[in-house]
Amino acid sequence: MSNLAAYTTSSGEAVQFWVLGTVAVVGALCTILMRRAVHSALCLAGTMIILAVFYLANGAYFLGIVQIVVYTGAIMMLFLFVVMLVGVTAADSLKETIKGQRWWAVACGLGFGILLAAGIGNASLKEFAGLGAANSARGGNVEGLAALIFTKYVFAFEITGALLITAAVGAMVLTHRERTERAATQRELSEQRVREGTHVPPLPAPGVYARHNAVDIAGLLPDGTPAELTVMQTLRKRGQIRDVSTEALADLKALEQRSEERLGRDRDEEEATR
Repeated sequence: MSNLAAYTTSSGEAVQFWVLGTVAVVGALCTILMRRAVHSALCLAGTMIILAVFYLANGAYFLGIVQIVVYTGAIMMLFLFVVMLVGVTAADSLKETIKGQRWWAVACGLGFGILLAAGIGNASLKEFAGLGAANSARGGNVEGLAALIFTKYVFAFEITGALLITAAVGAMVLTHRERTERAATQRELSEQRVREGTHVPPLPAPGVYARHNAVDIAGLLPDGTPAELTVMQTLRKRGQIRDVSTEALADLKALEQRSEERLGRDRDEEEATR
């Protein structure tokens, strides 16, 4: 009866497999096809979380928790932070810094696909004891993995730990910027601006005539043109600046016209009283 249960799949398991499996495959493809490294890392993290769900559903609780805590929570976040700190853009990802790395990547991918197909075929053709028998042999899933890691596979486990330490040190080296000179103080920076004659006062605040306090609205110069320095450089490069100079000038003209009309009425009233 137990052998039949090992080879049968319930409706819930089938739905879970096809839904999560589809999402995992889409995430893996997005990891390869995304142009930005940050997006690829996020897609890979999502794929790893789904794999952890598969481990938990199959009774491999230790692997599921390790998949989330170690791989998704530590290694992938380390990669993501390194990419964000270093500032890898889509243009950088298209440059081949190492000659022939694309062909090596294709060859490794094909080799991994062949090994994966061979493993799945071997598991499908031969009978296996299943995870339940493996867990019961050592008294549980965690106990069985601990016995294998610290006895039979202790050398591979130590190599994996060394790789993690190398990844952490590499992240620190990539993000470290060595300063060869003393940082300038605020007084020295002010004196430098005075000597150069550029931007002597602080940058003007955003907004038009103090009626707008949004950071994406440029202030107006005395001639009515927008002042570019009132909006941060990032928004200027993105083109996310709202130009309300025409509206402000139109409001000012309307205000001047109303003022002139009011003065005219006051002048007519004074002449009428005389």
